[in-house]
Amino acid sequence: MKKLVYIMTVLLAGALFACSGAKKTTATQNVDGSKDTKTTVVPAANGVPEYTIIEKPQVDLSKFPKGNDGFITIFDGKTFNGWRGYDKDAVPKQWIIDNGAIKFSGSGGGEAQEKDGGDIIFAHKFKNFELELEWKISKGGNSGIFFLAQEIKGQPIYISSPEYQVLDNANHPDATQGVNGNRKAGSLYDMIPAVPQNANPFGEWNKTSITVFKGSVFHKQNGQTVVEYHLWTPQWTEMLQNSKFSQQKWPLAFELLNSLGGPKREGYIGFQDHGDDVWFRNIRIKILD
Repeated sequence: MKKLVYIMTVLLAGALFACSGAKKTTATQNVDGSKDTKTTVVPAANGVPEYTIIEKPQVDLSKFPKGNDGFITIFDGKTFNGWRGYDKDAVPKQWIIDNGAIKFSGSGGGEAQEKDGGDIIFAHKFKNFELELEWKISKGGNSGIFFLAQEIKGQPIYISSPEYQVLDNANHPDATQGVNGNRKAGSLYDMIPAVPQNANPFGEWNKTSITVFKGSVFHKQNGQTVVEYHLWTPQWTEMLQNSKFSQQKWPLAFELLNSLGGPKREGYIGFQDHGDDVWFRNIRIKILD
C-alpha cells in the first residue's frame, strides 16, 4: 500500500509540473567528484520548444595570470587549462595546440561534421569585458568567435550567442551571402557588416577586440572599430527579426538571443568548429566594472 501511495505521489508531482509550466532544475554529481552540474528544463511556451540549460562548474579566474594593464591571460600557449568543449567535459580531440596557438584541425567537411570536433569554450562566464586575441584562417575557411553564450543541451552554441565572423573573404562563398557583406570577417554574423572590411588574407594573422559594456558592443579588427551595436534594445530585437534568427524562422534562437546572457546578462566565450583549419592565439580578457 505504501508503495502505491508513493507512486501516485510521484505521478501527481510530475503532472503538476507539466501543468504549471514552471522551470525544473536538477543537479548531478560529475564523474570526477567535482561540484554538481545543474540542468534547468524550460517548458515550451509561445511557440518556443522546450529546452534545457546546462550549468557546469566554472574555473577560478584568480588562478590565471593578470598583467599590470588589467588583462588576464586565459590561454597560456601550451595547455588547454580552463577550456573544454561546449556541452562537454573535455576539449574535443580535433582541437590541438600548434606553435602557441589553439588550432582546429578540420577536414573541410563543414560545420559540426567532424567526428572528434565541436565548439570550445573558456569555462568562465563574463559580463562586461574587453576580449583581445589574434586569429588566422585557412584558404576557404570559416569559423567564429562567440560571447555571452549559454550551454543549451543538443543545440549549437550560436543559438544563444552573437558571432564575430571569422572568414576567408576571398574564397568562402558565405562572403557573398547575407546582406551588404554582413557575413564577412569581423561582422556581427548575418546582422551588421564590418566597415571598413580590413581583414587580412587567409594564412595571415588578424587582431581582434570585442568589448561588451552594459549592453554596448564594439568589434575591432586590425586596430579599427568595424561594428557597433546595443543589446537588449528595440533595435537589437529588430535586427534579430531581420536575420536568420527571427521569431518566425527560428523561435528558440530568437528567444535566447533576444534575452542574451540570461537573467545575469553574462556568458561564455567560445570558438567555432566549422570544419576548417583555424588558429587563435594571444587570448586575454579584461573585466570591466
